[in-house]
Amino acid sequence: MFIKRLISGIVLLIILAAGLILGGNFLLFLLEVVSLVGLFEIYRLGKVSKNLLGLVGYVGSIMYYLLIKFANGQYLMPAIVCVFILMAGVYVFLFPRFNIRQVCMAFFGFFYVSVLLSYVLQIRMMTDGKHLVWLVIIASWGSDIFAYCVGMLFGKTKMAPKLSPKKSVEGAIGGLVGAGVIGLIYALIVNAVVGTDWNVFLILAICVIGALVSMIGDLTASAIKRNFEIKDFSNLIPGHGGILDRFDSVIMIAPIVFYFLILINR
Repeated sequence: MFIKRLISGIVLLIILAAGLILGGNFLLFLLEVVSLVGLFEIYRLGKVSKNLLGLVGYVGSIMYYLLIKFANGQYLMPAIVCVFILMAGVYVFLFPRFNIRQVCMAFFGFFYVSVLLSYVLQIRMMTDGKHLVWLVIIASWGSDIFAYCVGMLFGKTKMAPKLSPKKSVEGAIGGLVGAGVIGLIYALIVNAVVGTDWNVFLILAICVIGALVSMIGDLTASAIKRNFEIKDFSNLIPGHGGILDRFDSVIMIAPIVFYFLILINR
């Protein structure tokens, strides 16, 4: 299992790195595929993966990404409202075929997966986006690695025993510190090699805050799985589970990093 997990993790990282480096239509396509697969995973739990509610979510996801890419991010809020209204229309005009739990699950999946993950693309499209987008990965997977290592070595105090018994407060602190250190080093390297003038302490702060939000994202996914009494969202990625098992923290971090960058620029 360790070998499978290692190999699949390396392959996943290579594909993601290629998307972040190349950007453009390749990243658009990659994130859309990830979103659609993630939508299917969560829609399957709400039993809307193969019906009209799910179709509205899938089509809404595709249109949302196209608006980001080809309309410069305009009309995104109207698009979210339209998806909600369409789902409400399916609910009322086909009543009682669907119940309100399914409608809520359908809209939650669209917003949780597609809308939040789309901020990775929006960061990549910013000025210096090809460098800034890596802050999401540093805050997410960087903090995960440090949290795991510190937790294994020193973890004693349970952070959320009912949701994730293996996570510890010590591991969480290690994740925050680790993400901050990696972010600081990354900012120094980019400034030196690329010639940017990033404030390295602001980058450090973004990575630390992102790492904190990463824990919320991870525990949110754990809570969803607990509610539905499953271990993983799927078995798509050997040793890792499903798309949402691997991207749960990225989903939460991406909008936080995006809006912090907007705030700093202003």
